[in-house]
Amino acid sequence: MSLITKYNVQTPRYTSYPTVPYWDNEVDVEQWKQNAHTSFIESNQNDGISIYIHLPYCESLCTYCACNTRITVNHAVEAPYIAALIKEWNLYLEVLQGKPLIKEIHLGGGTPTFFSAAHLKELIETILSTSVVCNDAEFSFEAHPDNTTTEHLKTLYHLGFKRVSFGIQDFDLKVQKAIHRMQSFEQVKRVVDEARAIGYNSINFDLIYGLPFQTLASVFDTIDKVISLRPDRIAFYSYAHVPWIKPGQRSFTEKDLPVDAEKRKLYETGKEMFIKNGYVEIGMDHFALPEESLSVALTQGKLHRNFMGYTHNYTKLLIGLGVSSISDCWTAFSQNVKTVEEYLELINKGVLPISKNHFLTAEDLVLRRHILNLMCTYHTEWDATEASLLIEILERLQDLTQDGLVVITNQSATVTKKGKPFIRNICMCFDKRYHNKATQTKVFSSSI
Repeated sequence: MSLITKYNVQTPRYTSYPTVPYWDNEVDVEQWKQNAHTSFIESNQNDGISIYIHLPYCESLCTYCACNTRITVNHAVEAPYIAALIKEWNLYLEVLQGKPLIKEIHLGGGTPTFFSAAHLKELIETILSTSVVCNDAEFSFEAHPDNTTTEHLKTLYHLGFKRVSFGIQDFDLKVQKAIHRMQSFEQVKRVVDEARAIGYNSINFDLIYGLPFQTLASVFDTIDKVISLRPDRIAFYSYAHVPWIKPGQRSFTEKDLPVDAEKRKLYETGKEMFIKNGYVEIGMDHFALPEESLSVALTQGKLHRNFMGYTHNYTKLLIGLGVSSISDCWTAFSQNVKTVEEYLELINKGVLPISKNHFLTAEDLVLRRHILNLMCTYHTEWDATEASLLIEILERLQDLTQDGLVVITNQSATVTKKGKPFIRNICMCFDKRYHNKATQTKVFSSSI
Protein backbone atom coordinates (compact mmCIF):
# COMPACT_ATOMS: atom_id res chain seq x y z
CA MET A 1 0.00 0.00 0.00
CA SER A 2 1.37 3.47 -0.88
CA LEU A 3 1.74 6.10 1.84
CA ILE A 4 -0.78 8.31 0.03
CA THR A 5 -3.39 5.55 0.09
CA LYS A 6 -2.59 4.66 3.69
CA TYR A 7 -2.83 8.19 5.08
CA ASN A 8 -5.52 9.69 2.85
CA VAL A 9 -8.11 9.89 5.63
CA GLN A 10 -10.43 12.60 6.97
CA THR A 11 -8.18 15.01 8.85
CA PRO A 12 -8.59 18.48 10.41
CA ARG A 13 -6.55 21.38 9.02
CA TYR A 14 -5.61 22.50 12.56
CA THR A 15 -6.20 26.22 12.46
CA SER A 16 -7.11 25.57 16.10
CA TYR A 17 -6.94 22.93 18.79
CA PRO A 18 -9.41 21.62 19.75
CA THR A 19 -11.00 21.78 16.31
CA VAL A 20 -14.53 23.20 16.14
CA PRO A 21 -16.43 19.85 15.96
CA TYR A 22 -14.91 18.88 19.32
CA TRP A 23 -15.74 22.01 21.27
CA ASP A 24 -17.76 20.63 24.17
CA ASN A 25 -18.86 23.53 26.38
CA GLU A 26 -22.33 25.03 26.61
CA VAL A 27 -22.55 28.62 25.42
CA ASP A 28 -21.49 30.90 28.25
CA VAL A 29 -21.27 34.47 27.01
CA GLU A 30 -20.36 35.91 30.41
CA GLN A 31 -17.47 33.49 30.89
CA TRP A 32 -16.28 34.24 27.35
CA LYS A 33 -16.34 37.97 28.13
CA GLN A 34 -14.22 37.41 31.26
CA ASN A 35 -11.65 35.34 29.36
CA ALA A 36 -11.54 37.85 26.51
CA HIS A 37 -11.07 40.78 28.91
CA THR A 38 -8.22 39.01 30.72
CA SER A 39 -6.52 38.23 27.42
CA PHE A 40 -7.03 41.81 26.24
CA ILE A 41 -5.20 43.25 29.24
CA GLU A 42 -2.17 41.07 28.54
CA SER A 43 -2.35 41.51 24.75
CA ASN A 44 -2.68 45.27 24.87
CA GLN A 45 0.46 45.49 26.98
CA ASN A 46 2.46 43.27 24.65
CA ASP A 47 1.55 42.22 21.12
CA GLY A 48 -1.76 43.95 20.41
CA ILE A 49 -4.88 42.22 19.06
CA SER A 50 -6.04 40.83 15.71
CA ILE A 51 -9.44 41.46 14.14
CA TYR A 52 -11.09 39.21 11.55
CA ILE A 53 -14.22 40.54 9.84
CA HIS A 54 -16.42 38.13 7.91
CA LEU A 55 -18.24 39.66 4.94
CA PRO A 56 -20.36 36.77 3.65
CA TYR A 57 -22.02 38.14 0.51
CA CYS A 58 -21.18 37.02 -3.03
CA GLU A 59 -23.01 37.79 -6.28
CA SER A 60 -22.63 34.21 -7.52
CA LEU A 61 -21.82 30.80 -6.04
CA CYS A 62 -18.36 29.35 -6.60
CA THR A 63 -19.18 25.67 -6.39
CA TYR A 64 -15.82 24.60 -4.89
CA CYS A 65 -16.27 26.94 -1.91
CA ALA A 66 -16.82 25.60 1.60
CA CYS A 67 -16.99 29.03 3.28
CA ASN A 68 -20.07 30.50 4.92
CA THR A 69 -21.54 32.64 2.14
CA ARG A 70 -24.78 34.33 1.16
CA ILE A 71 -25.50 34.65 -2.56
CA THR A 72 -27.34 37.76 -3.74
CA VAL A 73 -27.17 40.54 -6.31
CA ASN A 74 -29.15 42.83 -4.00
CA HIS A 75 -26.64 45.35 -2.65
CA ALA A 76 -29.23 46.82 -0.30
CA VAL A 77 -27.97 44.19 2.17
CA GLU A 78 -24.69 46.10 2.59
CA ALA A 79 -25.80 48.96 4.87
CA PRO A 80 -27.58 46.90 7.56
CA TYR A 81 -24.74 44.41 7.70
CA ILE A 82 -22.09 47.13 8.06
CA ALA A 83 -24.21 48.74 10.78
CA ALA A 84 -24.39 45.41 12.62
CA LEU A 85 -20.61 44.92 12.43
CA ILE A 86 -20.11 48.35 13.97
CA LYS A 87 -22.59 47.51 16.76
CA GLU A 88 -20.77 44.24 17.43
CA TRP A 89 -17.46 46.08 17.62
CA ASN A 90 -18.98 48.50 20.14
CA LEU A 91 -20.19 45.52 22.22
CA TYR A 92 -16.61 44.24 22.28
CA LEU A 93 -15.30 47.64 23.33
CA GLU A 94 -17.54 47.32 26.41
CA VAL A 95 -16.07 43.87 27.10
CA LEU A 96 -12.45 44.96 26.65
CA GLN A 97 -12.86 48.12 28.75
CA GLY A 98 -9.98 49.89 27.07
CA LYS A 99 -8.67 51.24 23.80
CA PRO A 100 -7.45 48.31 21.69
CA LEU A 101 -3.96 48.22 20.23
CA ILE A 102 -4.51 46.76 16.77
CA LYS A 103 -1.83 44.54 15.27
CA GLU A 104 -3.81 42.99 12.45
CA ILE A 105 -7.08 43.40 10.53
CA HIS A 106 -8.24 40.96 7.89
CA LEU A 107 -11.38 41.21 5.77
CA GLY A 108 -12.56 37.77 4.68
CA GLY A 109 -15.61 36.24 3.12
CA GLY A 110 -17.61 35.66 1.10
CA THR A 111 -16.38 38.46 -1.11
CA PRO A 112 -15.31 41.59 0.80
CA THR A 113 -15.22 43.51 -2.49
CA PHE A 114 -18.95 42.79 -2.88
CA PHE A 115 -19.27 45.77 -0.51
CA SER A 116 -18.81 49.27 -1.84
CA ALA A 117 -15.60 51.11 -1.03
CA ALA A 118 -17.69 53.67 0.87
CA HIS A 119 -19.22 51.03 3.16
CA LEU A 120 -15.85 49.41 3.82
CA LYS A 121 -14.43 52.85 4.61
CA GLU A 122 -17.24 53.52 7.10
CA LEU A 123 -16.54 50.23 8.88
CA ILE A 124 -12.77 50.56 9.08
CA GLU A 125 -12.78 54.23 10.01
CA THR A 126 -15.15 53.48 12.91
CA ILE A 127 -12.86 50.72 14.23
CA LEU A 128 -9.73 52.84 13.84
CA SER A 129 -11.32 55.86 15.54
CA THR A 130 -11.73 53.81 18.72
CA SER A 131 -8.31 52.14 18.64
CA VAL A 132 -4.56 52.63 18.48
CA VAL A 133 -2.72 51.07 15.57
CA CYS A 134 0.64 49.34 16.11
CA ASN A 135 3.56 50.76 14.13
CA ASP A 136 4.04 47.38 12.46
CA ALA A 137 0.34 46.58 12.02
CA GLU A 138 -0.76 44.63 8.96
CA PHE A 139 -4.13 45.13 7.29
CA SER A 140 -5.21 42.76 4.52
CA PHE A 141 -8.30 41.85 2.54
CA GLU A 142 -9.53 39.14 0.19
CA ALA A 143 -10.62 40.27 -3.24
CA HIS A 144 -12.30 38.87 -6.34
CA PRO A 145 -10.35 40.03 -9.42
CA ASP A 146 -13.63 40.37 -11.33
CA ASN A 147 -15.20 42.99 -9.05
CA THR A 148 -12.27 44.74 -7.35
CA THR A 149 -12.34 48.36 -8.49
CA THR A 150 -9.79 51.13 -8.45
CA GLU A 151 -11.90 52.76 -5.75
CA HIS A 152 -11.67 49.62 -3.59
CA LEU A 153 -7.91 49.50 -3.94
CA LYS A 154 -7.31 53.21 -3.30
CA THR A 155 -9.79 53.52 -0.42
CA LEU A 156 -8.46 50.53 1.50
CA TYR A 157 -4.84 51.48 0.80
CA HIS A 158 -5.37 54.92 2.33
CA LEU A 159 -6.96 53.23 5.38
CA GLY A 160 -3.74 51.28 5.97
CA PHE A 161 -4.26 48.12 3.91
CA LYS A 162 -1.02 47.10 2.20
CA ARG A 163 -1.74 43.40 1.54
CA VAL A 164 -4.37 42.01 -0.80
CA SER A 165 -5.22 38.38 -1.52
CA PHE A 166 -6.77 37.50 -4.87
CA GLY A 167 -8.79 34.32 -5.23
CA ILE A 168 -7.44 32.85 -8.47
CA GLN A 169 -7.93 29.08 -8.01
CA ASP A 170 -7.22 28.11 -11.66
CA PHE A 171 -6.88 29.75 -15.09
CA ASP A 172 -8.10 26.76 -17.13
CA LEU A 173 -11.43 27.58 -18.80
CA LYS A 174 -12.92 24.09 -18.36
CA VAL A 175 -12.07 24.11 -14.65
CA GLN A 176 -13.41 27.66 -14.24
CA LYS A 177 -16.74 26.66 -15.79
CA ALA A 178 -17.02 23.65 -13.50
CA ILE A 179 -16.39 25.70 -10.34
CA HIS A 180 -18.35 28.75 -11.59
CA ARG A 181 -15.38 31.07 -11.14
CA MET A 182 -14.80 32.91 -14.39
CA GLN A 183 -11.89 35.35 -14.59
CA SER A 184 -9.30 35.74 -17.31
CA PHE A 185 -5.56 36.07 -16.90
CA GLU A 186 -5.87 39.57 -18.38
CA GLN A 187 -8.37 40.59 -15.68
CA VAL A 188 -6.07 39.32 -12.95
CA LYS A 189 -3.01 41.01 -14.44
CA ARG A 190 -4.89 44.32 -14.67
CA VAL A 191 -5.91 44.37 -11.01
CA VAL A 192 -2.50 43.14 -9.81
CA ASP A 193 -0.68 45.82 -11.81
CA GLU A 194 -3.06 48.45 -10.49
CA ALA A 195 -2.62 47.33 -6.86
CA ARG A 196 1.16 47.52 -7.21
CA ALA A 197 0.97 50.95 -8.84
CA ILE A 198 -1.14 52.22 -5.93
CA GLY A 199 1.45 50.96 -3.43
CA TYR A 200 0.40 47.54 -2.14
CA ASN A 201 3.60 45.83 -0.98
CA SER A 202 2.31 42.27 -0.67
CA ILE A 203 0.04 40.42 -3.08
CA ASN A 204 -1.17 36.89 -2.39
CA PHE A 205 -2.76 34.45 -4.81
CA ASP A 206 -5.04 31.65 -3.63
CA LEU A 207 -4.79 28.55 -5.82
CA ILE A 208 -6.48 25.17 -5.40
CA TYR A 209 -5.35 21.75 -6.57
CA GLY A 210 -7.70 18.79 -6.89
CA LEU A 211 -10.49 20.73 -8.63
CA PRO A 212 -12.73 19.01 -11.19
CA PHE A 213 -11.09 18.42 -14.58
CA GLN A 214 -7.64 19.59 -13.49
CA THR A 215 -4.74 17.83 -15.20
CA LEU A 216 -0.98 18.08 -14.89
CA ALA A 217 -0.92 20.14 -18.07
CA SER A 218 -3.60 22.59 -16.89
CA VAL A 219 -2.01 23.05 -13.46
CA PHE A 220 1.38 23.60 -15.08
CA ASP A 221 -0.13 26.25 -17.34
CA THR A 222 -1.94 27.98 -14.47
CA ILE A 223 1.17 28.12 -12.30
CA ASP A 224 3.29 29.30 -15.21
CA LYS A 225 0.90 32.23 -15.62
CA VAL A 226 0.90 32.86 -11.84
CA ILE A 227 4.70 32.97 -11.69
CA SER A 228 4.76 35.49 -14.54
CA LEU A 229 2.84 37.89 -12.25
CA ARG A 230 5.25 37.21 -9.35
CA PRO A 231 2.87 37.39 -6.35
CA ASP A 232 4.68 37.81 -3.03
CA ARG A 233 2.76 34.93 -1.45
CA ILE A 234 0.96 31.91 -2.82
CA ALA A 235 -1.50 29.69 -0.98
CA PHE A 236 -1.81 26.35 -2.79
CA TYR A 237 -4.71 24.63 -1.07
CA SER A 238 -6.00 21.11 -1.39
CA TYR A 239 -9.59 21.14 -2.64
CA ALA A 240 -11.84 20.05 0.23
CA HIS A 241 -14.66 17.97 -1.20
CA VAL A 242 -17.39 18.15 1.45
CA PRO A 243 -20.71 17.99 -0.46
CA TRP A 244 -22.48 16.83 2.72
CA ILE A 245 -21.73 20.31 4.08
CA LYS A 246 -21.79 22.33 0.85
CA PRO A 247 -24.40 20.97 -1.60
CA GLY A 248 -23.10 23.30 -4.33
CA GLN A 249 -20.21 20.88 -4.72
CA ARG A 250 -22.68 18.33 -6.08
CA SER A 251 -22.68 20.22 -9.39
CA PHE A 252 -19.84 17.87 -10.35
CA THR A 253 -19.15 14.32 -9.23
CA GLU A 254 -16.25 12.51 -7.60
CA LYS A 255 -15.49 11.01 -11.02
CA ASP A 256 -14.54 14.51 -12.23
CA LEU A 257 -11.94 14.94 -9.46
CA PRO A 258 -8.27 13.97 -9.46
CA VAL A 259 -7.72 11.81 -6.37
CA ASP A 260 -5.00 10.10 -4.32
CA ALA A 261 -1.66 9.85 -6.18
CA GLU A 262 -3.01 11.78 -9.16
CA LYS A 263 -4.07 14.67 -6.92
CA ARG A 264 -0.81 14.60 -4.97
CA LYS A 265 1.13 14.84 -8.23
CA LEU A 266 -0.64 18.12 -8.97
CA TYR A 267 0.65 19.52 -5.67
CA GLU A 268 4.18 18.22 -6.16
CA THR A 269 4.27 19.73 -9.66
CA GLY A 270 3.19 23.11 -8.30
CA LYS A 271 5.60 22.94 -5.38
CA GLU A 272 8.51 22.11 -7.69
CA MET A 273 7.65 25.06 -9.94
CA PHE A 274 7.37 27.49 -7.02
CA ILE A 275 10.67 26.45 -5.46
CA LYS A 276 12.45 26.46 -8.83
CA ASN A 277 11.31 30.07 -9.25
CA GLY A 278 12.62 31.24 -5.90
CA TYR A 279 9.66 30.73 -3.54
CA VAL A 280 10.16 29.33 -0.03
CA GLU A 281 7.84 26.60 1.25
CA ILE A 282 6.00 27.84 4.36
CA GLY A 283 4.34 25.31 6.64
CA MET A 284 1.45 23.57 4.93
CA ASP A 285 0.23 24.73 1.49
CA HIS A 286 1.99 28.12 1.50
CA PHE A 287 4.89 29.63 -0.44
CA ALA A 288 6.49 33.07 -0.27
CA LEU A 289 9.36 35.02 -1.76
CA PRO A 290 12.47 34.97 0.47
CA GLU A 291 12.15 38.63 1.52
CA GLU A 292 8.43 38.29 2.32
CA SER A 293 7.39 38.54 5.98
CA LEU A 294 6.22 34.90 6.15
CA SER A 295 9.62 33.68 4.95
CA VAL A 296 11.41 35.95 7.41
CA ALA A 297 9.16 34.72 10.26
CA LEU A 298 9.91 31.10 9.31
CA THR A 299 13.66 31.76 9.35
CA GLN A 300 13.42 33.53 12.72
CA GLY A 301 11.21 30.86 14.27
CA LYS A 302 8.33 33.33 14.66
CA LEU A 303 5.76 31.85 12.28
CA HIS A 304 2.28 31.65 13.81
CA ARG A 305 -1.00 30.02 12.77
CA ASN A 306 -4.53 30.99 13.70
CA PHE A 307 -8.03 30.88 12.22
CA MET A 308 -6.86 33.14 9.39
CA GLY A 309 -4.04 30.74 8.49
CA TYR A 310 -0.29 31.41 8.67
CA THR A 311 0.86 34.83 9.81
CA HIS A 312 4.05 36.47 11.03
CA ASN A 313 1.99 38.36 13.61
CA TYR A 314 1.57 36.63 16.96
CA THR A 315 -1.38 37.83 19.02
CA LYS A 316 -3.13 35.99 21.82
CA LEU A 317 -6.44 37.77 21.23
CA LEU A 318 -8.26 37.46 17.92
CA ILE A 319 -11.69 39.06 17.74
CA GLY A 320 -13.98 37.77 15.00
CA LEU A 321 -16.75 40.09 13.84
CA GLY A 322 -19.64 39.07 11.62
CA VAL A 323 -21.69 35.99 10.90
CA SER A 324 -19.91 32.67 11.70
CA SER A 325 -16.68 34.45 12.74
CA ILE A 326 -14.50 32.74 15.32
CA SER A 327 -12.75 34.53 18.17
CA ASP A 328 -9.78 33.22 20.13
CA CYS A 329 -8.41 34.56 23.41
CA TRP A 330 -5.97 31.63 23.79
CA THR A 331 -7.79 30.12 26.78
CA ALA A 332 -11.19 30.08 25.04
CA PHE A 333 -12.86 30.10 21.64
CA SER A 334 -16.22 31.44 20.51
CA GLN A 335 -18.07 31.29 17.21
CA ASN A 336 -20.86 33.53 16.05
CA VAL A 337 -24.18 32.28 14.72
CA LYS A 338 -24.09 31.11 11.12
CA THR A 339 -27.10 32.81 9.51
CA VAL A 340 -27.29 36.48 8.63
CA GLU A 341 -30.85 36.75 9.95
CA GLU A 342 -29.99 35.44 13.42
CA TYR A 343 -26.81 37.51 13.53
CA LEU A 344 -28.66 40.74 12.75
CA GLU A 345 -31.43 39.91 15.22
CA LEU A 346 -29.05 39.31 18.14
CA ILE A 347 -26.84 42.30 17.35
CA ASN A 348 -29.84 44.61 17.18
CA LYS A 349 -30.86 43.33 20.63
CA GLY A 350 -27.44 44.33 21.94
CA VAL A 351 -26.29 40.74 22.47
CA LEU A 352 -23.00 39.18 21.37
CA PRO A 353 -24.17 36.67 18.72
CA ILE A 354 -22.26 33.66 20.06
CA SER A 355 -23.48 30.16 19.17
CA LYS A 356 -20.51 28.05 20.34
CA ASN A 357 -17.91 28.19 23.09
CA HIS A 358 -14.97 26.14 24.18
CA PHE A 359 -12.91 26.86 27.28
CA LEU A 360 -9.54 25.13 27.03
CA THR A 361 -8.45 22.75 29.76
CA ALA A 362 -4.84 22.52 30.95
CA GLU A 363 -4.47 19.45 28.72
CA ASP A 364 -5.94 21.30 25.74
CA LEU A 365 -3.38 24.08 26.17
CA VAL A 366 -0.46 21.63 26.20
CA LEU A 367 -1.68 19.80 23.10
CA ARG A 368 -2.47 23.07 21.35
CA ARG A 369 1.14 24.15 21.82
CA HIS A 370 2.51 20.92 20.34
CA ILE A 371 0.18 20.99 17.32
CA LEU A 372 0.95 24.66 16.68
CA ASN A 373 4.69 23.94 16.89
CA LEU A 374 4.41 21.12 14.38
CA MET A 375 2.27 23.13 11.96
CA CYS A 376 4.69 26.09 12.05
CA THR A 377 8.15 24.56 12.55
CA TYR A 378 7.73 20.78 11.97
CA HIS A 379 9.20 20.23 15.44
CA THR A 380 8.00 20.16 19.04
CA GLU A 381 9.56 19.38 22.41
CA TRP A 382 8.28 18.33 25.83
CA ASP A 383 9.63 17.72 29.31
CA ALA A 384 9.15 15.02 31.95
CA THR A 385 6.03 16.68 33.36
CA GLU A 386 4.18 15.92 30.11
CA ALA A 387 5.37 12.32 29.75
CA SER A 388 2.19 10.65 31.00
CA LEU A 389 0.03 12.82 28.74
CA LEU A 390 2.07 11.81 25.70
CA ILE A 391 2.11 8.02 26.16
CA GLU A 392 -0.87 7.30 23.92
CA ILE A 393 0.25 9.99 21.45
CA LEU A 394 3.62 8.32 21.01
CA GLU A 395 1.85 5.02 20.44
CA ARG A 396 -0.21 6.58 17.66
CA LEU A 397 2.97 7.96 16.11
CA GLN A 398 4.62 4.53 15.83
CA ASP A 399 3.29 3.77 12.36
CA LEU A 400 4.33 7.17 11.04
CA THR A 401 7.76 6.75 12.63
CA GLN A 402 8.22 3.36 10.96
CA ASP A 403 7.18 4.91 7.65
CA GLY A 404 9.91 7.54 8.03
CA LEU A 405 7.52 10.48 8.39
CA VAL A 406 8.55 11.62 11.87
CA VAL A 407 11.54 11.14 14.17
CA ILE A 408 10.82 10.67 17.89
CA THR A 409 13.28 11.14 20.77
CA ASN A 410 12.65 11.03 24.52
CA GLN A 411 11.65 14.68 24.48
CA SER A 412 10.83 15.70 20.91
CA ALA A 413 9.11 14.97 17.61
CA THR A 414 10.50 16.19 14.29
CA VAL A 415 8.76 15.88 10.94
CA THR A 416 11.04 14.58 8.20
CA LYS A 417 11.17 15.93 4.64
CA LYS A 418 9.28 12.79 3.60
CA GLY A 419 6.69 13.49 6.30
CA LYS A 420 5.87 17.12 5.43
CA PRO A 421 3.02 16.20 3.04
CA PHE A 422 1.48 14.22 5.94
CA ILE A 423 1.69 16.98 8.57
CA ARG A 424 -2.08 16.84 9.18
CA ASN A 425 -1.85 13.11 9.92
CA ILE A 426 1.05 13.69 12.32
CA CYS A 427 -0.81 16.44 14.17
CA MET A 428 -3.86 14.21 14.40
CA CYS A 429 -1.84 11.82 16.58
CA PHE A 430 -1.68 14.64 19.16
CA ASP A 431 -5.43 15.29 18.84
CA LYS A 432 -6.77 13.51 21.91
CA ARG A 433 -10.26 14.91 21.50
CA TYR A 434 -10.50 13.51 17.98
CA HIS A 435 -9.47 10.05 19.14
CA ASN A 436 -11.63 10.12 22.28
CA LYS A 437 -14.72 11.05 20.27
CA ALA A 438 -14.02 9.53 16.88
CA THR A 439 -17.15 9.25 14.80
CA GLN A 440 -18.17 7.57 11.58
CA THR A 441 -19.93 10.75 10.51
CA LYS A 442 -18.15 12.73 7.80
CA VAL A 443 -16.71 15.87 9.40
CA PHE A 444 -13.41 16.75 7.70
CA SER A 445 -11.96 16.67 4.19
CA SER A 446 -9.32 14.10 3.21
CA SER A 447 -5.69 14.88 4.04
CA ILE A 448 -4.40 14.36 0.50
